[in-house]
Amino acid sequence: MTKRPFKRAWILGLTVALGISLAAWKTDRDMLPFPDDLTAETLRIVQPQVLDRHEIPLSTTYVNPWNVHDCTPLHRIPPLLRQAFILSEDRRYLWHGGVDWPARFHALALNLAAGRVVRGASTISEQVVRMLHPRPRTVWSRWVEGFEAYDLESRFSKAEILEIYLNQVPYARQRRGVAQAARLYFDRDLPLLNQREVLALVVLVRSPGRLDLFGDPSALDRRIDGLSQRLFEAGLISERDLELVGSSTLLLQPAELTVHAGHYVRHVLAEARQSDAGEPKRRTTLDAMLQMKLQDILDRSLKDMGDRDTANGAILVADHRANEILAWVNGGGSWHARSGSWIDAVTLPRQPGSTLKPFLYSLALEKGWTPATILDDSPLSEPLRSGLHAFRNYSRIHYGPLRLREALGNSLNIPAVRAIQFTGVRAFLDRLRELGFTTLDRGPDHYGQGLALGDGEVSLLELVQAYACLARGGRFLPLAWRASSPGGPQQQPRQVIDDEIASLIAHILADPQARKLEFGEGHLLSLPVETAVKTGTSSDHRDAWAVGFSRSLVVGVWMGNLDRRPTRRLTGTTGPGLVLRAVFAELNGRVAPGPLAISPRLVRKAICRRSGRLPGQDCPLAHELFVPGSEPTQTCDLSHDVRAGTNTAPGGSRAPRSGIQLVQPVAGLELAMDPRVPDSLQAFSLILPRGLPYRKVEWLMDGGLAGTTGPGANRFDWSMTKGFHTVQARLWFNEDREAVETAPVTFLVR
Repeated sequence: MTKRPFKRAWILGLTVALGISLAAWKTDRDMLPFPDDLTAETLRIVQPQVLDRHEIPLSTTYVNPWNVHDCTPLHRIPPLLRQAFILSEDRRYLWHGGVDWPARFHALALNLAAGRVVRGASTISEQVVRMLHPRPRTVWSRWVEGFEAYDLESRFSKAEILEIYLNQVPYARQRRGVAQAARLYFDRDLPLLNQREVLALVVLVRSPGRLDLFGDPSALDRRIDGLSQRLFEAGLISERDLELVGSSTLLLQPAELTVHAGHYVRHVLAEARQSDAGEPKRRTTLDAMLQMKLQDILDRSLKDMGDRDTANGAILVADHRANEILAWVNGGGSWHARSGSWIDAVTLPRQPGSTLKPFLYSLALEKGWTPATILDDSPLSEPLRSGLHAFRNYSRIHYGPLRLREALGNSLNIPAVRAIQFTGVRAFLDRLRELGFTTLDRGPDHYGQGLALGDGEVSLLELVQAYACLARGGRFLPLAWRASSPGGPQQQPRQVIDDEIASLIAHILADPQARKLEFGEGHLLSLPVETAVKTGTSSDHRDAWAVGFSRSLVVGVWMGNLDRRPTRRLTGTTGPGLVLRAVFAELNGRVAPGPLAISPRLVRKAICRRSGRLPGQDCPLAHELFVPGSEPTQTCDLSHDVRAGTNTAPGGSRAPRSGIQLVQPVAGLELAMDPRVPDSLQAFSLILPRGLPYRKVEWLMDGGLAGTTGPGANRFDWSMTKGFHTVQARLWFNEDREAVETAPVTFLVR
């Protein structure tokens, strides 16, 4: 008699539960985001995945509530994995309408009898509903999920629901879906897993947080063997397959990105427009394979720089014709335990040394100079506050009058200062800003004429961007990181430098003869494929640079220390120049090489090598390019003494031998005698460049002979006297030749 009231109460309770659940489901139904309703907003994408140009992942992220990066179509998921999931999670999946009622009531009876939850009976459809519409785990929510599972199956096929499930089912460490799990545990794609590894993914779903495959792989053995036996009994695998599962092992391999481009990824995410916030993936222009190769080149080069105390470096490569970034490499990578490796050296402002000179000379060419313009490379001092600043060339050698082509090719400092005096500091600064140097944000008075020599700070990204402008005929575009779709909107370039003038600068930078004075013959910057190259070194050896461009590619290299300590005399040639050469060797094997694109409108003329004018009698000849209308019209009227290497002006007076100037003193120098030392003991060194093949030197002070030194002696200690003085050196190279005198230098002793 007691069983019937209990049975009635149980049925009544179930009816009430069903009624309440149905009411809750009707109230909640409109809020359910089913898969065909999913948008960027409902997916709540927190961070996209960044891909290279060939869709190779450059980043991974698992902070999104959905798997939006590694979804795999159902037909590409191994059949064994699909079958094992259905058998393990919902064996009547193909026949029920969303809820497995026999399993639901059986689980309810067991749970009521035990007084706690000992078994669940969620179908795959109900689990998908739970993913789409998570709720607190209550008895009522379980019934609501059942009704929503019916609704789900009325709108989608079994195959579609199974595909959603396999791509969104949660695993440990914030992974979702079987593809992410395969990468997490085995670092392989699904088709490359063996049968035991496939079944491990199925077993792990039951308790992904508790089953630690890396900590104790054997903990899954019993479960995997049990599942394989059930598959065999169901006729889903053969006896041979069963034996393979038993004899196979789990080849665990923690996932790791094959390409290290963390700094580039952060740049991409920072630069992305707000309208892209819903994109699950961003395909970029980077070439992952090239990135890996150049990373190896840079890391090996930095390792070889141990004697130079150089810990950091960066390489930036772009296709200047397509305006696309191809490689963005930091020395050691952001993952490497290098000093300051978390800093992106591609975007960090540093002193550029001589790498800005091509843009200065391009401005001077626009204002009327030509590659044949004669510049005076002699000692130069300029007022600085209450004193004088003496400019000097890197080699401490002065070459006297020489053409603009040679001044730029040899990267001489004195002619560059004379160039900025011609153009004006403000005009040059404005030009640099037109070329994208936003880091030069101070006024012209702050930089002064030193801007010609690299005072100020710029980034490698800005520098490569500006050289890309030179390479494409003076048309400026910010370098693009986004892989544009064919036919998409294209940004229009802005003409900053005249096409012909950009071609002249490129031609000079690619001319090995133009750099012969300072760099010699057969220099490492003379590349097999015509390439315009420029190096730079900061005055304190904290920064060394090399930038170059070929017909289609532009490369920039920086080396130094991110903690800003000086290197051991690293220069743009000894460090970045070698890396630049190795990078172009790699690039030239990937693209069809060809000559630089030089404007066909340029005019070629024969000129006098020493005067830059039209050649006269006995003139040493050279051929030069000119913008139409700027060609020289005057004929050289100098007579050239070929034996002594001097030019003789009309009237017979001898000019100083070109290329030999006093290193010390410089013009305008002011010295003060020490009152604590007797005047007779105070001396000042007069210095010539080293390595000149003279037999003797006569040191002339105020027109009189102050002393004589022999072969190889480039210094003479002169006994100081107060007043203005003029000094020269008379050099004798052979007894039967006329002596050569340096230009007179006037200085003051107080």
